[in-house]
Amino acid sequence: MWSTSAGNAASLTETQRIRFDKNSLVSRKIWLPKLLYDSLPYFYLASGIAAFFATLYIAEWFWILPHYLLFSAACIHLGIVVYRRRHRKRQSQQPSDEGG
Repeated sequence: MWSTSAGNAASLTETQRIRFDKNSLVSRKIWLPKLLYDSLPYFYLASGIAAFFATLYIAEWFWILPHYLLFSAACIHLGIVVYRRRHRKRQSQQPSDEGG
């Protein structure tokens, strides 16, 4: 049983109702043009690589280096994850041409 600090039981349906509301920004689907949708993983990878190489040229602001490295790692990771998910989905949707 979920409870609050006051001891009253919290209803999960109330929080779920807010989350799945039709006018909620969280549940709204976003449409992207096909060109932008297809190039998104490559954009993430290019941003991550550019941020990583930008750390080589930062000489005086040492406090910003961890931010650049974290951003580059996150972008590279996100680009790889998005690419692999889309690649697997395309592989599973294609009919196999086995046989003759």
